[in-house]
Amino acid sequence: MLVEMKGIVMDFGPVRAVNNVDFKINSKDIVGLLGENGAGKSTLMNILAGALQPTKGKIYIDGKEVNIANAHVAGKYGIRFIHQELNLCNEMTVVENMFLAQEITKNGITQNKEMISRCKEVFERMKINIDPLGCVGDLQAAEKQLIEIAKSLLFKSELIIMDEPTTALSTNEIENLFNIMRQLSEEGVSFIFISHKMPELFEICKTYFIMRDGNYVSEGNFSDVVESQITEMMIGHNLAEDSFDNKANSSQEEIMLSVRNFSSELFHDINFDLRKGEIIAITGLQGSGREAIADALFGAEKYTGTIKINQKEMKKNAKIIDFMKNGVALVPRMRKERGIFNDLSIYDNMSMAYFNTKLKKLLISNKEEDARFIREKEAMKIKVGNPNNPITSLSGGNQQKVILGRWLEADAGIMLFDNPTQGIDVGAKFEIYHLILELARQGKSVIVFSAEFPEIYKVADRCFVLYKGEIQAELKRSELNEKDVMLYSTGAKKGVNANV
Repeated sequence: MLVEMKGIVMDFGPVRAVNNVDFKINSKDIVGLLGENGAGKSTLMNILAGALQPTKGKIYIDGKEVNIANAHVAGKYGIRFIHQELNLCNEMTVVENMFLAQEITKNGITQNKEMISRCKEVFERMKINIDPLGCVGDLQAAEKQLIEIAKSLLFKSELIIMDEPTTALSTNEIENLFNIMRQLSEEGVSFIFISHKMPELFEICKTYFIMRDGNYVSEGNFSDVVESQITEMMIGHNLAEDSFDNKANSSQEEIMLSVRNFSSELFHDINFDLRKGEIIAITGLQGSGREAIADALFGAEKYTGTIKINQKEMKKNAKIIDFMKNGVALVPRMRKERGIFNDLSIYDNMSMAYFNTKLKKLLISNKEEDARFIREKEAMKIKVGNPNNPITSLSGGNQQKVILGRWLEADAGIMLFDNPTQGIDVGAKFEIYHLILELARQGKSVIVFSAEFPEIYKVADRCFVLYKGEIQAELKRSELNEKDVMLYSTGAKKGVNANV
């Protein structure tokens, strides 16, 4: 199936989100759709998937003009959009989700056996083992992702659009997903793959299509370019000046956070000190305990052992609010589920921590709230129009800056960043790295929890590598290299500082 979009324009009032873009994808192709947040990628794909009607432009399938009025019509043409926030009902079974609103009936009676049989056929084709009668809420993120793909095949989709599909997947799960995509591609299915992860794009995609500020920039074969060229085309300038190879260490002698015999069901006997102005990275593969440590240091996970903040030991039953009042902040992973209040404004999202830790008055002062917002907007270059708009109106990078501003206004001295650049474009990533480094220079103490070595190397003074919930090695900055981090994180190499 050949799909062509010609002269696509999309205006939202006075704002032009897509400006006269031509896009084409052939049968069996896997196209990487690239661009910074706000580049117009999602808008263009929402037009193709029927969620938006363009201001101007036409869509052709196999040379014939079509009108994709809604997602149902797109499905009839074999086009399906799998969004980053999966559209599944956790309380329902797999088969109920697969056939939701498209149940097979006969004389008004739902044909459950036939639906289960068709589910199994699709799963066998994809070589996955999922029980059609199992509850979706009991499945892992990777299995939910596969259900969305299976649903696409169930209704004979020939073009599948995937938005950041690997965000919550482990390395093995990503490889399994890619194998399935390659298999389906050979069978005639084409994919549009939206991602900010360069290694994955180069591994799975055949061709690239780059947008910037709503405009077409470039397209071609991944085999003809290198990562730096793609990055420069995306952001419009050279990133050479953003080198972090000579990062200065801002750490001082004063210990701000100390953990001893720190343990839970997911990690064991963790011991380290965090100094003022220091940046520590904690890394490890999925299941290593990395995420659980981040939660426990913020009071969101039960633990044993001791945590001292500014030499003061936290009570064993301390809650999140107690850690907040002692100057601990968490910029969480999975921003949309755990970091932002979707129904609240940009203003309120930024002020939330201040309200809970610093506000002494009975009433909120709009003047003071304005001052806080303007201060953080200017300091972090947050791109925002009306701060009374919902937080969801911002790009991912700007949402992350609002969350960071939330904690700076609460005057947090210990900053925990859990997967801080998840779902953020490459330009915004470098801005977040610079902000982390600036916080350390200002005397803040920082822990970055991440599985991405390039991210760790850009900011860390020291790095702790986890394996099966234990510290396998402590690496100084001078010792940091990707090979050793991977060997330690898989247990293939034992560290002298390992708790083993």
